[in-house]
Amino acid sequence: MDALILARLQFAANISFHILFPTISIALGWLLLFLRWRWLRTRAHDAVLAQGWLDAYRFWTKVFALSFALGVVSGITMSFQFGTNWPGFMERVGNVAGPLLGYEVLTAFFLEAGFLGVMLFGHGKVGERVHLLSSFMVAFGTTLSAFWILALNSWMQTPAGHEIVNGEFHVASWAAVVFNPSFPYRFAHMLLASALTCAFLLIGLSAWQLLRGVGQRSAPRMMRVGLTLAAVLVPVQIVVGDMHGLNTLKHQPAKIAAMEGVWETARGVPLLLFAIPDGESRSNRFEIAVPRGASLILTHAADGEIRGLNDFAGAHPPPLPMFFAFRVMVGMGMLMLATSWLGWWLYRRARWQPARLPRALLWLFAGTTFSGWVATLAGWYVTEIGRQPYIVYGLVRTADVVSKVPSAMIGLTLALYVALYLALIVAYVAVLKYMAEKPEEALAGEAAERAATPPGALTALASPVLEGGRA
Repeated sequence: MDALILARLQFAANISFHILFPTISIALGWLLLFLRWRWLRTRAHDAVLAQGWLDAYRFWTKVFALSFALGVVSGITMSFQFGTNWPGFMERVGNVAGPLLGYEVLTAFFLEAGFLGVMLFGHGKVGERVHLLSSFMVAFGTTLSAFWILALNSWMQTPAGHEIVNGEFHVASWAAVVFNPSFPYRFAHMLLASALTCAFLLIGLSAWQLLRGVGQRSAPRMMRVGLTLAAVLVPVQIVVGDMHGLNTLKHQPAKIAAMEGVWETARGVPLLLFAIPDGESRSNRFEIAVPRGASLILTHAADGEIRGLNDFAGAHPPPLPMFFAFRVMVGMGMLMLATSWLGWWLYRRARWQPARLPRALLWLFAGTTFSGWVATLAGWYVTEIGRQPYIVYGLVRTADVVSKVPSAMIGLTLALYVALYLALIVAYVAVLKYMAEKPEEALAGEAAERAATPPGALTALASPVLEGGRA
């Protein structure tokens, strides 16, 4: 392979690994805030119920810390690749990309990392309002970090608010850059994807605990929270996805044509349930189609026009990975919808008593633990592959900004990245499994940490700083 393909594969490997963890931590931060609030609301009048919420908060705080750590580490390697593999990108669009990436770093370190220590280790050592505020700031910081990253990514998909002088991009309007045509849809779509990923992680790990007979105080209610969240948000995600599709059809018609395997511009285009797009013959093999279905879904009119790939000769993404990645995303979404609705209905019929649920259903829940990851990765591939052959859609080609690093060197580092990331994924899942099966050990470790630092210790340490600040 040439340097361009290898560099793209390396960045794809890095971002595929990295995106898994922010997808969990963005929504999980808000969930922890909810659990903390529920504990505060119930501790005065129902000690047993409150203890269940507190156990859930402590357990899922550890999941958040683990996910946050891996997300930070994997995000750093991506930053290096802008200089090593894509130097031309920052040379040409650094005036736009640099500040947005800088805002994300400031957000991550000053809000997320700044309050994370208090959230993780300050329970019982600082006041309840301070700890609740810290939980809020961590959740808000993760969301704000996603805001800046998606603003940049959306600008690369639908660039706006810039001017080009001597081949370099300069900002004409920051409002137009940040709130570019695709940003609202992409941001909402990603936040919902994070919430659904987190919901099915809740459902799956809680079901695994019930199958193993552990976590009885928190697992039943966390499974209920996850099922309710998923049952409500999957339909919302479908609506937002439809709006995002209409926006993409308007601004990136070649991407839509590749997703649907449309070669010739036509009206009343059928929806392909299955096909194998052939780039050489520029046709599809083994088609199974629903008449007029694509036009109806994409344009909301049975005779709506969809432009074909042949209108974008030499300037469209490869249809084969786009076609199947989109169907994996949609198929997984339908599975998540069916699982959440069926599970919520059966759980409610069982009066929220997990012992009354069939074990087959609990195994189904456990099997869908990481379904959100699958859907997110498939959707991300559709987004990023669909931008090709451009790195800034319609303006800068990817091939024009790749580095001159020898192919062998990129191939070696790619192999090392993939090997390391596979090992880390296996380790991450193994740790989650261990924590789910032995929640008492995780909670006992936190109790020991609290005992080691007496109440008020953090406040005492902070007071000289505060007094110095007032002085």
